[in-house]
Amino acid sequence: MKIYPVILSGGSGTRLWPLSRAVLPKQLLPLVTDQTMLQETALRVLSLPNRRAGDSGLADVDVMPPLVVCGNEHRFMVAEQLREIGLPPLGILLEPVGRNTAPAVAVAAQYLLAIDPQALMLVLPADHVITDVAAFHQAIAQAALLAADGALATFGIVPMAPETGYGYIRSGAPVSPGAVGRKVERFVEKPDLATAQSFLAAGNYFWNSGMFMFRAERYLSELGQFQPAMLAACEAAVRDGYRDLDFCRLEEKAFASCPSDSIDYAVMEHTAHAVVLPAAIGWSDVGSWSALWEVQQGDANGNVVRGDVYLDGVSNCLVRAERRMVAVLGVQDLIVVETDDAVLVAHKDQVQRVKQVVDHLKQAGRSEHVQHRKVYRPWGSYEGIDIGERFQVKRITVNPGGKLSLQMHHHRAEHWVVVSGTAQVTCGEKVTLLTENESTYIPIGMTHRLENPGKLPLHLIEVQSGSYLGEDDIVRLEDVYQRA
Repeated sequence: MKIYPVILSGGSGTRLWPLSRAVLPKQLLPLVTDQTMLQETALRVLSLPNRRAGDSGLADVDVMPPLVVCGNEHRFMVAEQLREIGLPPLGILLEPVGRNTAPAVAVAAQYLLAIDPQALMLVLPADHVITDVAAFHQAIAQAALLAADGALATFGIVPMAPETGYGYIRSGAPVSPGAVGRKVERFVEKPDLATAQSFLAAGNYFWNSGMFMFRAERYLSELGQFQPAMLAACEAAVRDGYRDLDFCRLEEKAFASCPSDSIDYAVMEHTAHAVVLPAAIGWSDVGSWSALWEVQQGDANGNVVRGDVYLDGVSNCLVRAERRMVAVLGVQDLIVVETDDAVLVAHKDQVQRVKQVVDHLKQAGRSEHVQHRKVYRPWGSYEGIDIGERFQVKRITVNPGGKLSLQMHHHRAEHWVVVSGTAQVTCGEKVTLLTENESTYIPIGMTHRLENPGKLPLHLIEVQSGSYLGEDDIVRLEDVYQRA
């Protein structure tokens, strides 16, 4: 029996603003350790010991490389982060639009069935924290036994407090005498405080983790019973999908026609085969800055600090400095987050209001909720340094072997100065090599390309000048990354 981890790497990047953005959501950020949450999720499940007969009652189980489902805009960052930890994925499925978790799991199940008709899926959001990895591995082993017998198993987190920010699962009798798994009686929406306290006192309610295990064939069978239109759309999206470099693109029109719904609403609330497995694994979905403070080890005064930070008379705060020195004096229970273009200061019990800031930025037509000044590309990154009337300055980094598209601009000229590394520059019909302290000029309308033929990163300063400097003034004529 083979376990196929399916990592759902969606998300809009609103709850942990200003660090998390639409093009760089929290699963792609190093929030708790030096590795990103996506990397932590992949490594956590891949470290599961392969089980053999007699070990926890689970016979002959192998854990396969992960299958990742993500949006088109995040595809190169997902691939690069998995490459950094030496973990080639089984595949990366690209959703043309977000359609919630039920369709995402359905296309993954379709993909896996073509590989292994007996595929056992372990569905994991990419942005969760689990501190007790050994207990998590044991829960997976127990869930695999249930799923192998046809159950749709979900991991119910043993509640530690009357949390109002999570959905709950009410459990019933054990699935069999002495079994760990329990039948699911119903799913419960996020409760108010009094209701959450009653759930905690009852002892048969668990936090809904959004993690599942089941056979791919069983999930699709249940989905077809309760959501036939969704199943048909997902089948068409996979059947008519196509390869794009190392990615699998779902057919756009078919997937866009798919109803949007969560796996809970679409399947788990209706199926007779839902089973909840109680799990005490140190879990958090890190749904707010206060939740991130809770899952990290603070100093003697309860402060969680990252970056260049000075504290004096401070207690129970989370302070994160990304680019500048941050000093905090004589306060308690605050969240302070500094980035290159925005600063958040909030009381810990008010962090849910961060979404209002993001809504304000959207309505004002601003960009601070979309991306940071440093923007990642498959070839490297660029960072805005300065901008003014008819000019813009950027710092550009091109990875070894990286190659920008062959392109031209209608409204701007560009001046490039090499800071370090070697640049191969195509300008019209001319190809030249530039090294440190050398520069070149790209006139308006000139076809050009920048490449790094060396073994070290290429760093250069780009000065743009012209009547319009937007990123949409790029006409790509040729692109090794097959971007439009």
